Amino acid sequence: MSKKANGYDRTDLGLLFLRLGAGGVLAAHGAQKLFGWFGGHGVEGTGAFMESVGYAPGKASAVASGVAETGGGTLLALGLATPAAGAAAAGAMTGAAAVHVPQGFFNQSGGFEYAGFLGLTAAGLAVTGPGRLSLDHALGHTVNRGWMIPAAFAGAATATLAVIGTRAKRLRKTDEPSLEEAAQAATPTAEGS
Repeated sequence: MSKKANGYDRTDLGLLFLRLGAGGVLAAHGAQKLFGWFGGHGVEGTGAFMESVGYAPGKASAVASGVAETGGGTLLALGLATPAAGAAAAGAMTGAAAVHVPQGFFNQSGGFEYAGFLGLTAAGLAVTGPGRLSLDHALGHTVNRGWMIPAAFAGAATATLAVIGTRAKRLRKTDEPSLEEAAQAATPTAEGS
């Protein structure tokens, strides 16, 4: 890799493109959730959807997801606070992937392919760093230190696992028959006696 006179090389340019692409897509998805932009449903509509797939309360879940995507995506695109931005976006995409896992891998079948790809890209950028064409570099990496990577991932993983775990518990509870339904199922009918 040859360096140019300005000190930037093709790795820096590649990281810039990757950050702009992944960060821009994440920010746009978050803006759909928060503001209803780009054909999105805003907090109300997204909240109703979140509630329907087990993330409750729905509005709070929509806001949290929207902030993680919009904020994480914007910061990734700018190359600012890259460990925290990437970890937040990866956490949001893990929550989205959890909804799609039952449909398999491929997006065309409703699977988790897209969310998984965005999450892994965000995580990769958090670990790799933003490159020299970034605000982190311009600011002397004050919010992009090595110790921040495991700290950001630990925080995001803890929050994500708690949210996904609560959702799974809620879904199991709705799938279980109520005591009344269980009693009715156990009571023999006149035909079955």
